[in-house]
Amino acid sequence: MAIYDVIVVGAGIEGSSTAYQLAKQGKRTLLLEQFPLPHSRGSSHGQTRITRKAYGELEYYTVMMKEAFPLWETLERESGRKIFRKTGMLAVGSGDAFTRGTVPCLHRHGIPHRVLDYHQIKQLYPMIEYPRDYTFVLDDSAGILMADKALLSYQETFRRFGGELRDGEKVLDIIPGDTVGVRTSSHHYRTHSVVLTVGAWATKLLPKLQLTLPLKVLRISVLYWREKVAGRYGADKFPTFYEMKAVDNYAVFGSPSEEYPGLVKICLHWGPEVDPDSRDKADDSWVIDKMKRYIARHFPELEAEPAIAETCMYTMSPDTDFILDRHPSWRNIIIGAGFSGHGFKIAPVVGKLLTELALNKSPSYDMTKFRIQRFQHNAKL
Repeated sequence: MAIYDVIVVGAGIEGSSTAYQLAKQGKRTLLLEQFPLPHSRGSSHGQTRITRKAYGELEYYTVMMKEAFPLWETLERESGRKIFRKTGMLAVGSGDAFTRGTVPCLHRHGIPHRVLDYHQIKQLYPMIEYPRDYTFVLDDSAGILMADKALLSYQETFRRFGGELRDGEKVLDIIPGDTVGVRTSSHHYRTHSVVLTVGAWATKLLPKLQLTLPLKVLRISVLYWREKVAGRYGADKFPTFYEMKAVDNYAVFGSPSEEYPGLVKICLHWGPEVDPDSRDKADDSWVIDKMKRYIARHFPELEAEPAIAETCMYTMSPDTDFILDRHPSWRNIIIGAGFSGHGFKIAPVVGKLLTELALNKSPSYDMTKFRIQRFQHNAKL
């Protein structure tokens, strides 16, 4: 049996980015996905994601995003697809950590931005309504990623670099050792290293490796709201936006009318906890009720009933930081998990870091924030 250099399990954006980086470096790489591609059962589907350099007090993500932007541009060139559209991002809030930390962070890193008051915001974006005492920070470098095109571009370019992608093949067991066994629903493989980027299924696969992390899976309602006046919220007129403590201390984010004509995506950054294999049984009516009130209050030029409701899953870590680390007992089992609803935009850098770990290289960034060890008190190792 031939032995792969690395097998990557999970072909969402993080796994696809990792596999692409490995194949680009000439490594014999297999990328496995449990569902037939493309699919909408995980966390990486859909047409758009917000991307930004504004990260409040979490400055280490701003630093990573400074590298992510040019890496997305590289993928655009290699794939021949337009992936990024610049719209700017408006951070909205009153005294919260995100808006309080965003301005000095952007200033320190020389990132173009504007701090605006209520009257300036009403001149720029008269279609929104927020309290007069709010802070408004416009990250001019931000915009939207064409998520489905980004995912496809990574997978296609991975194959072009010699990678092997097999979908509709669920991983049943990981057998640790000097070489790692990977048993799927139809094959048994061997590899020098394995990278597990299995999204919500980390809660099911990792315990088989004697590793239970404090992760919870949330079902997110992806809501689209119809414009009362066509074109009012188009990407040429309206930015992406983020309010950290918008509804019961949970964040709300949104992006302009881009995916569906005349529909604006605005969502709550939270939802009911679910089992990833039965996510559609969850009751999310409370999310929609809260968002209807939010839209009526702050977006008077949108219809107050969602026109479309789709579903995504977040795999949340307690501190919302990622998990990028080696298994505590087996150095050739690498884990990327807990992306907490904000990992897509940083996927090029995540893929680079997981590749470095899989190839036993020193990581390019300080990994302290991403280590499993930080959960030592409430993780079963």
